[in-house]
Amino acid sequence: MMDELSPLRLWLMRAAFLALTVVLLFFHLLPLDTQPIALFAPELSPPLATIDPAEARLRALLDQGSDRIWIAPDLLIAFALAWSVRRPDYVPALLLAVAFLLTDLLLQRPPGLWALLALLACENMKTRGRTLRDSTFGAEWLAVSVWLIAILMLNRIVLSLLLVPPPQWSLSLFELAVTILTYPAVVFVTHALMGVRKSAPGDLDSMGNRS
Repeated sequence: MMDELSPLRLWLMRAAFLALTVVLLFFHLLPLDTQPIALFAPELSPPLATIDPAEARLRALLDQGSDRIWIAPDLLIAFALAWSVRRPDYVPALLLAVAFLLTDLLLQRPPGLWALLALLACENMKTRGRTLRDSTFGAEWLAVSVWLIAILMLNRIVLSLLLVPPPQWSLSLFELAVTILTYPAVVFVTHALMGVRKSAPGDLDSMGNRS
């Protein structure tokens, strides 16, 4: 519909995605857990202050032993992929690059690496949006899962080549699993609550081309 791609609508939704990024980062950075990790043996795990900050946050989320063994999903990449499939005009490459780079900086990851991989995933999903629009949700979920796995693997490979210690496999795999499992809920929120829906056949994009 033309209303979906009016200049005002486009900029409002782009601002909404940037605001969503800030909110997700705010909650991700809250110091909710600061005690030692019961899940890891003290003699096998270095103090949190001596390891990579991103890994320290992941370990902190595994605190409290059997009462809480849970890692938050990476909601930013999940929402970015969901929006890229449904309304690529709402998340242009520049906006995604800014959001992902901001995430790298605030989470103290090597700046640019994860951001680049996430941007490549989103741009690829944009090009496949028309095909995924006509497919089942299972096909979209599978494509997203493959990209999330690829981001994890490529990120670890590059970090290893640069002699930067990557987070522990168990922590990375936990986060990957919960992100994949959470994706359907992200799509529901995106579609039902945020109004970001797949374009219908014949709809115009921001360039005036039919989808």
